[in-house]
Amino acid sequence: MKRLFQYGVLVVGIIFLIGFLLKGNITHEKFDSDRWKNWTESETEWSLRWDMMNSLRNDYKLKGMTKNEILELLGEPEINTNTEFRYYLGYSKRGINTGALTIKFENNKVVDYSVWDG
Repeated sequence: MKRLFQYGVLVVGIIFLIGFLLKGNITHEKFDSDRWKNWTESETEWSLRWDMMNSLRNDYKLKGMTKNEILELLGEPEINTNTEFRYYLGYSKRGINTGALTIKFENNKVVDYSVWDG
């Protein structure tokens, strides 16, 4: 019985430790189109776009949107080709990693998007 209690305390401790370590990496920042479009990389907002990515993915159905709808929502991308928009996301809070949101188009509509972290 004593050993079972010790294992229970150990498991609960590990869960709290994992939660503490992940605390800074999981955010619930609500997506704000104006803040996204006007973001400039600064020491106080290095990861603003990263922090809004969960809300953007969960609250907006990007697939099927037109290029103009994406431009209205996210503004001008840093890289713009006929088939792809790429938005710089800044620092990802995992060391010195930065990232990008890539949106792929076919026939002027979003067919896929991905987030790169590296």
